[in-house]
Amino acid sequence: MNIRPIRSEIDYDTALARVAALMDAAPESPDADELDVLTTLIERYEADHHRIDAPSPAEAIRFRMEQGGLKPKDLEPILGGRSRVSEILHGLRPLTMDMVRGLNRHLGIPLESLIASSAPPSRTGSGRRSGKTVRWLVERGLMRDGDALDQFIARAFGGSASPVLFRRGAASRTNPQSDPLALQAWCAAVIHQAGRTGWAPLTAPRPTERNLREIARLSRHDDGPARVGTALAGLGIALVVLPHLPATRLDGAALLGPAEAPIVGLTLRYDRIDNFWFTLMHELAHIRLHLSPNRRMILDDLSLPDADAIEREADELATNSLIPPDIWTAGKIGPTAKARDMIAIAAAAGVHPAIAAGRWQRQHGDYRTFSKLVGRGEVRRQFADFPMR
Repeated sequence: MNIRPIRSEIDYDTALARVAALMDAAPESPDADELDVLTTLIERYEADHHRIDAPSPAEAIRFRMEQGGLKPKDLEPILGGRSRVSEILHGLRPLTMDMVRGLNRHLGIPLESLIASSAPPSRTGSGRRSGKTVRWLVERGLMRDGDALDQFIARAFGGSASPVLFRRGAASRTNPQSDPLALQAWCAAVIHQAGRTGWAPLTAPRPTERNLREIARLSRHDDGPARVGTALAGLGIALVVLPHLPATRLDGAALLGPAEAPIVGLTLRYDRIDNFWFTLMHELAHIRLHLSPNRRMILDDLSLPDADAIEREADELATNSLIPPDIWTAGKIGPTAKARDMIAIAAAAGVHPAIAAGRWQRQHGDYRTFSKLVGRGEVRRQFADFPMR
């Protein structure tokens, strides 16, 4: 076990990638010990460098309700009568310690989110103007200095300060520890950026499986990621590459913007060719299969299990669009596969060898074999506006 301190964003990304590779470590094994140490180092680095304003207790409760499809009446046994639930959800009544314990025990809401200050929020939104979320947006030219975060979000979502992305089923694969306000801010920034690209949404049908295969074949070019934006624009889909906000833990998102126009947002959290193409195809699968006026946004942390049918369907379509099942099966790729096998099956599918290598790694839970084939460090540099540190 050779673990180094995390001193930079590059170290941070490397540590995150290593944690993803160790998630299935056996208890009390050397890998499990390494995972514990890395997790502590990552948490310390995030606390020092990625700290943002914590969500209010009301925001934390609403986020968990939206994740679990709960209604206000479901909270009455924990919080009291209907009027008390309403007051708490609107930030008009502080939580008692009995309520805090009940919400933590029955809904799994972190204690630190529930014991934060529960004073009623400013109606002007000025309480949201501080912290690294706003600074992050302003430094990237995404938000005007002096704007309140509420206003920035409301402009993106057509004037609503309570966007629909956290309705039941919308945020279907996000980490419970992710900050709800930061998730909203990132989605708003993606929508704003899409409007700046000159993208002309079409009224054409959703992308077909043939369209997805054509996009996947762009991966065979060294500059394939850089070509994707133009190809998607031809289908009426905007591509926005935007780093994830601190405490969001996102890989990508599929969104419906103005006039129901589809948008793919990618964070490039992991700078690898295989990860870029799988995340892209996963979000395109959501656009093809799942987005609708009632489900306008789907956010994805792909390091989490595919816990519901929507995510399993998107994973399957993404996987098969990159390498069709008949080609993968004919390749007879087993545990003892060699690099030449990855290259051969990728050639048969017309895609980059990193895609075959990454699929093999995920299938076998082995992220060391073929580590030189996955194209580490080859994606971010293809996007001129992406910060490299």
